[in-house]
Amino acid sequence: MMRRPMPAPPMNGPRFNEFIQSPKVRVIDQDGENLGVMYTREAIEAAAEVGLDLVEISPNADPPVAKFLDIGKYKYEAQKKANQARKTQKTQEIKEIKMRPNIDDHDYETKMKAVHKFLGEGDKVKITLRFRGRELSHGQLGMALLKRVQDDTAEDAKIEAYPRMEGRQMLMVLSPK
Repeated sequence: MMRRPMPAPPMNGPRFNEFIQSPKVRVIDQDGENLGVMYTREAIEAAAEVGLDLVEISPNADPPVAKFLDIGKYKYEAQKKANQARKTQKTQEIKEIKMRPNIDDHDYETKMKAVHKFLGEGDKVKITLRFRGRELSHGQLGMALLKRVQDDTAEDAKIEAYPRMEGRQMLMVLSPK
């Protein structure tokens, strides 16, 4: 009983040697010189004579561009480059600062130091005002406090989400400029 032919495993990275599907490719040798358009079989044989693989560099070109490379070294370099890019990128976090509408001046200044530090590090800051009991009926106090925060951070931050009520909390989101 004959087995059905298995489909090729999914490729991760560029196609090389017998995995190149186009009949003709534009070939560039290991020194960067253009050898012209060749049949894929001939190009694979030429690369094997030099001891390298034929790697498809630009598959969307017409005809596709292939180069003589060592595929293992090429994949290793690409992986190193990706790891370096991932290491240097900064993910932006949302830091939360919680306050009350009748916060004292010193407490407010301490919270604002933290806000400036977070914004300086490139993080977003979510300011949360918690209302308790009868404070809820004095929403204007919360708005005045958030207006004060907005004025104090005007040179460092821009408002991403303007103040709004969510239940017993008033929220505002700042992002660094």
